Amino acid sequence: MDTRTGGARPGAGIAAGGQAERPRSGWTDAVGALVLAGCAVWSLVAAAGRPARPEGVLLAVLAVAAGYAAGRIGGALRPVGVPAVAALTVVVLVIALPGRLSGGPDTPPLGYANADAALMVLATGAACCAAWAARSRPLRVGLRLLGATAAGFALAVGSAAGFAACLGVVLCSLAADRTRRALGLAGLALALVVAVGGTCAVAVDALPPGLSASLSGQLTPARVRLWSDALETAREHPVRGIGPGRFTEAGAGTAPSATGAGTPQSAPLQLAAEQGVPGVALLAACCVWLLWALQRSPRPTPVVLTAAAALTGLAMQSAVDHVLSYPVVTAGAGLLAGLATSRPLSAPPDHGADP
Repeated sequence: MDTRTGGARPGAGIAAGGQAERPRSGWTDAVGALVLAGCAVWSLVAAAGRPARPEGVLLAVLAVAAGYAAGRIGGALRPVGVPAVAALTVVVLVIALPGRLSGGPDTPPLGYANADAALMVLATGAACCAAWAARSRPLRVGLRLLGATAAGFALAVGSAAGFAACLGVVLCSLAADRTRRALGLAGLALALVVAVGGTCAVAVDALPPGLSASLSGQLTPARVRLWSDALETAREHPVRGIGPGRFTEAGAGTAPSATGAGTPQSAPLQLAAEQGVPGVALLAACCVWLLWALQRSPRPTPVVLTAAAALTGLAMQSAVDHVLSYPVVTAGAGLLAGLATSRPLSAPPDHGADP
């Protein structure tokens, strides 16, 4: 039957696990484009009339958009091959080229550990997504082993948080075929809200004394002071902030940075300090749009929830570190989001018969 008259090819309406394919509207992509454009425009507004540097935000927006477009195309043409190759490439390059992929200095063992670990989280998600899209059992097992290997390398580079995020992605992926899509996305969104709220609570010392002291010791007092400085700056400049890239130059960041990054070591707090409340609102709008796009994605629910778990893990890392300052990380996040929201040209395999 002609698809232009409302029909569908045989088997195209059934996704993995026997679920009906979800209708997709062009409004989803249009809203996403508007949100990203708003992020770029507001960075220019926040920088207007100041010696600010909005280029970092513009580069991040461009990287996300380019990665998302590549993911949509790759997921449509090769829903197994593209994420599998992307995951393998990240693992090989992070191991073989210390620090070059993340843009950090060549310091042992692999450049900036948390940035490399963030790439491993995305690689784990991509490998597990490819596993759910694969048709043969041996290939699915091999791809899941690739994801587990990426998780192990996240620990090897020295990032316990990255390893925990990778492990969470693997576990979420294994349980994804038994979870309702809306419920799974809601749970991941709640986890992210708790992580960001916890960061703010630590910054203002709103937690019980024992818990606050324990978290401050693990996060390092210097990082917590940077967070406190960022919140204080946001309170003093709530509308436009102090301008992109001016956190340390304007004297807001007085605590030394462990990595010399010159940032508050937290994406939401950096936006609050440098772009005010509208900057944080736009970041939240990006997260809400992504959840909406994943909910409406025509991909099977296990693929969607696996990608959502990886992106949530990355977002939680970005709440306590400056991993989103690396363009390759933001491009990788866009790629994974594009893969999870693409419409493959071939019918997905039916995993419902697997024991």
